[in-house]
Amino acid sequence: MRIEEDDLKGPEIAALLQAHLAHTGRLSPAESMHALDLEALRAPEITFWTAWEDDLLLGCGAVSAFQPGHGEIKSMHTAAAHRGKGVAAGILSHIVQIARQRSYKRLSLETGSMAAFAPARRLYAQFGFVPCDPFGTYREDPCSVFMTLELSALKSRHAGKPIR
Repeated sequence: MRIEEDDLKGPEIAALLQAHLAHTGRLSPAESMHALDLEALRAPEITFWTAWEDDLLLGCGAVSAFQPGHGEIKSMHTAAAHRGKGVAAGILSHIVQIARQRSYKRLSLETGSMAAFAPARRLYAQFGFVPCDPFGTYREDPCSVFMTLELSALKSRHAGKPIR
């Protein structure tokens, strides 16, 4: 698997992001959906990556530098055919490595509280993310779980692993 920074111009990523929005839209009420569309992901404070195997798009993830030293993980999504193969762990590991290189002190995220989001919450917990209060412009929401990872603390057990 190779992970590369993406300019969000290819038809494959447009289709994957459309699938991501449809997937989260089926699971979350509109007022609780915080997934970004293609245009919003092109904001200058967001860096977006895609995971590939040869010419096959496996998944994606992004980080938004919304405060000095504090990044937010956005748009983590694995194509349905590739779930359970370590794609999300590879992307998350890459994001954590980049955040450390950028000297971020913290990475945070919002994900769903519903059962369908349990695998994502388990993955984040394996990397050392812990529940936290809403951050940035988020507010308490029964459909949301907020998590954070202190990067200045001991490195997570995945942070230094090479990406296959």
